[in-house]
Amino acid sequence: MHHRFTQARQRASAALQRGFTLIELMVVLVIIGVLAALIVPNVMERADDARAMAAKTDVNNLMQALKLYRLDNQRYPSAEQGLSALIAKPSSGPDAPNWKPYLEKLPNDPWGNPYQYLNPGIKGEIDVLSLGADGQPGGEGKNADVGSWQ
Repeated sequence: MHHRFTQARQRASAALQRGFTLIELMVVLVIIGVLAALIVPNVMERADDARAMAAKTDVNNLMQALKLYRLDNQRYPSAEQGLSALIAKPSSGPDAPNWKPYLEKLPNDPWGNPYQYLNPGIKGEIDVLSLGADGQPGGEGKNADVGSWQ
C-alpha cells in the first residue's frame, strides 16, 4: 500500500513539473506581441487598399451608368441634376426624354461619403470621384482621391 502511494506522488509531482513556468508564459506572450506588432499594420494597409479598389469599382459602375444616360438622352446629367439623375428622372434642368432607371440606388464610397459628380469635369468631360478617407480633395495614401480618370 505504501509503495502505491509513493508511485502516485511521483506521478503527480512529474505532472506538475510538465506545466509551464511564469517565465515561459511571459516569453510566449512577448513573442506573440512582437508578431502582432509586425502583422497588424500590414493588415490595416490591406484594408485601405481594399477600400480604394471598391471605390474604383463603384466609380467605373457610375461612369457606365452615366454613359448609358448619355446614349438615351443625348447629354450627361447637368451638375445640378447630379448622380441622382441615374435613379430618378430629373424634374428640372435639361430634359431627359428617354430616361430609364440606370441604378437601383446611389452607393456611398467605402468611407461612407457620397460620390462627387462634376459636369464639366476637371480631368475629363465629366468626373466621378471619391474624396478618400479624409473626405477632402487631394491627399496621399488612403486620403487620396479615387476618380474616373484613373
